[in-house]
Amino acid sequence: MTTRQHLLMMAIASVCFAGTQAANAMTREEYKAAKDKIEADYKSAKAQCDTLKDNAKDVCEKQAKGQENVAKAELEQQYKPSDSHARKVAEEKVKADYEVAKEKCDDMQGDAKNACQKEAKAVEAKGKADIKAMKKM
Repeated sequence: MTTRQHLLMMAIASVCFAGTQAANAMTREEYKAAKDKIEADYKSAKAQCDTLKDNAKDVCEKQAKGQENVAKAELEQQYKPSDSHARKVAEEKVKADYEVAKEKCDDMQGDAKNACQKEAKAVEAKGKADIKAMKKM
């Protein structure tokens, strides 16, 4: 690689780095707008659940609430990045996945339901263990 190519690559890299730093900075107004959008998205998703019945409606509502909670945690991480906010994102994802999986098990009966619940609990336990490992890093 010639010196000119090397300098060009370094210039491109520095522009990219500066661009990502600027993109990560979020103003208070952008934060509020993003938070309002999350709330609007949740209301819209929940309204779509109203067209469903029985357990399908319950599953839909758990998914909508989980997505809202994950989005709020991700927004906090984006607005004020920290290890604790990163863990909160991971915790909300595990919680949302568990709640939805548990709700889906309600459609089943007997051994199938028991197996489904055990699987949901095992996935949740693994997720919590992964989060615990994040704290030790």
